[in-house]
This record gives sequence, C-alpha cells and structure tokens, in this order.
Amino acid sequence: MHYVGSDPTDHLAAVDPVMRRLIEEIGPFTLKPNVRRSPFESLVRAIAYQQLHDKAAESILKRFMALFPGRRFPRPDELLAMGLSTIRKAGFSRPKILALRDLAMKICDGTVPTSRLMKQLDDEAIIERLIEVRGIGRWTVEMLLIFQLGRSDVLPIHDFGVRNGFRIEYRKAKMPTPQQVFQYGERWRPFRTAAAWYLWQAADRKKRAMKVR
Repeated sequence: MHYVGSDPTDHLAAVDPVMRRLIEEIGPFTLKPNVRRSPFESLVRAIAYQQLHDKAAESILKRFMALFPGRRFPRPDELLAMGLSTIRKAGFSRPKILALRDLAMKICDGTVPTSRLMKQLDDEAIIERLIEVRGIGRWTVEMLLIFQLGRSDVLPIHDFGVRNGFRIEYRKAKMPTPQQVFQYGERWRPFRTAAAWYLWQAADRKKRAMKVR
C-alpha cells in the first residue's frame, strides 16, 4: 500500500477530496491517547459506559472507586475480593458485575495481555484476546486501541458516530452499512484512526448545528 508521508492528514487529503475538505474545515488532528491507563482500568471504564449516558457512568465509577480508598484505581485482585452486593451498591447491574469479575480473572490468568505485551501485538491479536472477556466486544476493544494504545489504523465500522459522519460528509441518502464504510475506508490506510476521528468531528458538528436551530 502506497501512502503519502508519515502525517495522517497529508495522506488523507491526498487520497480523498472529501477528507481534504473536512480536514480544512475541522483543523489539525488532535487526538491524544491516554497511555497512562492500564488495560484493566480502560476496560472497567468501557464496561461502565456501555448503554449509559456519560454522567450516569461517571457517577457509578466514582462510587465504585470510593469502595477502594487510598487507590487511584483498584487492582484486579482487589475487585475479585469485593462482594457482589457491595459492587452492586455502586450502581453496576448484575451483568456488568459479572463482566467486571470475568475481566479481573482474565487479567490475573494472562488472557488479557499486560500493557507491555500489548505493545508487541498487532491490533487483531489484541482484539482476539480481549473479546474472550464477558461483555467485551470488538467495538470496545477498538476504543481501547484508539484512545489508550494510540494505534494509527483502527476503523470502528460499527460505531454509530463514524457511520453517521460518513453519511453526512459523503452525502448518502441513508446510513451506510459497516461494510460500505470498511470498503471505502481502504483508501485511508494506514491512518484510518485519523479518518474515524474526523468523521466523529463531522457528526458532532452536525449535532451542534441542529441544536442551534
């Protein structure tokens, strides 16, 4: 695959006129991954946010972390030692508690790789390992790859914001299928993460414009 330079925006602008216009309108690619978080913390947070609004998830996480005083974030073994009813009081549903416990066990038994090992694995290998955890699907791992590990070529084709941004900017009459986004996005390699980020910005911009009306 031939691509232009090492800068994501240079490449995207060169291979795709719609992306070029979007980059000119949105400005620089400013995504900064949170590399300090462990895989355990990132995935606990991801489980908390599943099917909840941000504020509700944040309040649950605050109550959860308050169960472990003196810790910035609990360790997997500390979570496993905590009773289910105690975690339930923080606001987690039973399915999410079972997912948290399964995550902690799979961190302890090595199914979930350490941060150091993840650096040596490719994206698909990480996805294969992590989707073995109860309640963790491909989309959740893709968010980890983008926002914690800073991987440059992740295109979450099932993400609503990515698909909606694509629909808006590429002037589609209806929502594109994940496969359509995947096929079109082949030209964005090896910087599909940046393309996804710009599509998210496009979807957010449209949402803000609708509120102003």
